[in-house]
Amino acid sequence: MKVRARTHPNPIRGVFVTTGSVLLVAWSSLGSAQPKKGPTMTTSSATPQSVQAVGSDAIRPFRANVSKAALDDLRRRLQATRWPDKETVDDRSQGVPLATLQQLVRYWGSGYDWRKAEAKLNAFPQFMTTIDGVDIHFIHVKSRHPNAMPMIITHGWPGSVIEQLKIIGPLTDPTAYGGKAEDAFDVVIPSLPGFGFSSRPTERGWGPERIARAWDVLMKRLGYTQYVAQGGDWGAVVVEAMGRQAPAGLLAIHTNLAAAVPPEIEKALGAGAPPAGITEQERAAFDGLVTYRKTGSPAYFTMLTARPQAVGYGMTDSPAGLAAFLLVHPGFANWTLDSTSPTKDDVLDNISLYWLTNTATSAARIYWENAGRSPTSAATFKTDEISVPVAVSVFDEDAFRPTETWARRAFPKLIYFHDVEKGGHFAAWEQPQLFTEELRAAFQSVRH
Repeated sequence: MKVRARTHPNPIRGVFVTTGSVLLVAWSSLGSAQPKKGPTMTTSSATPQSVQAVGSDAIRPFRANVSKAALDDLRRRLQATRWPDKETVDDRSQGVPLATLQQLVRYWGSGYDWRKAEAKLNAFPQFMTTIDGVDIHFIHVKSRHPNAMPMIITHGWPGSVIEQLKIIGPLTDPTAYGGKAEDAFDVVIPSLPGFGFSSRPTERGWGPERIARAWDVLMKRLGYTQYVAQGGDWGAVVVEAMGRQAPAGLLAIHTNLAAAVPPEIEKALGAGAPPAGITEQERAAFDGLVTYRKTGSPAYFTMLTARPQAVGYGMTDSPAGLAAFLLVHPGFANWTLDSTSPTKDDVLDNISLYWLTNTATSAARIYWENAGRSPTSAATFKTDEISVPVAVSVFDEDAFRPTETWARRAFPKLIYFHDVEKGGHFAAWEQPQLFTEELRAAFQSVRH
């Protein structure tokens, strides 16, 4: 498949610089015209606001640069944390243990270096573009190999583009990572609206369906006439919406959180007992879902769906409170300070991005926009209406592990299904090489 990105007329460049709560946005033309100084704006975070640019579909280069004042304020707040008393249990059933969080916060305030995270982000080409009134931040890395397949990759909550940084190299330059030149991808990794450096929507309605339409606009704006889409967590919900919308040029989707739970299983989950006649593998998947919904999902899912603004006050005012809430996600159930993938620096990169861009509340609203719909339900998300080929990877350390029988019922055009022995909910973060191999295999059949 041969796809070329369109060259935009009158390209512009910009640098976003934060000074405390003040965001300075400077733009200059690359053409022969004299540089024009952009507006100076006051905002409560590092999130870039819309600026006037040449053409409604302008692609503006972006570089992360958080002010020293913002980092000093973070450290001051960490040092001033008021701690609750110790939990009354010996496990994580009441939340992140006090001793664990105190150790993480001490390191965050004294040993952690955000500038290293900035350098990792800025090592890749980043851009900003306005779609439907919202500024969308995205990483765009083009492969050096000819005929690379364009792919848009979508993160979830409480993740960010930080999750996918480790897979960019293997996907775009496969020959350097044990792959073949024909495995190459051009990679586009956007920040969801309200997450990270994307701007915060000021109106309701930015749910998965609207984001799915925006992602097609983004890929077409980049000049791609054919592409594939991948997503996990909320990203999986977004790419499944793309599959239902089936815009021209979308060749296939891949998910590592498939909405594959059949209706009778959903009904049985409510009753707490498995239906008769299911296989041993399906029973294991059923039991896993029961445990997940009893001990993992409801605590944060219910609150973010019902009252994201209420939760947001604490996450916005206290970095320790933000870390404690994000780490309640079941994807972190087995994570410790000694974990090697993701490391404590990886995790703090992600949490710091939420803090420094002040997007804890705006990101949480994606649950409210989804009106409490379970992201694993096939009937709820009408997977039978997905008309493009679907690939599914199940990572065996994830809390939700659907069976192939469920996936085949959910997705009529299933072209790939694979159980991966290692890796959990944040598979790209935890097992980047295995995740890369999954994407190469998943989309092999739709390459031209």
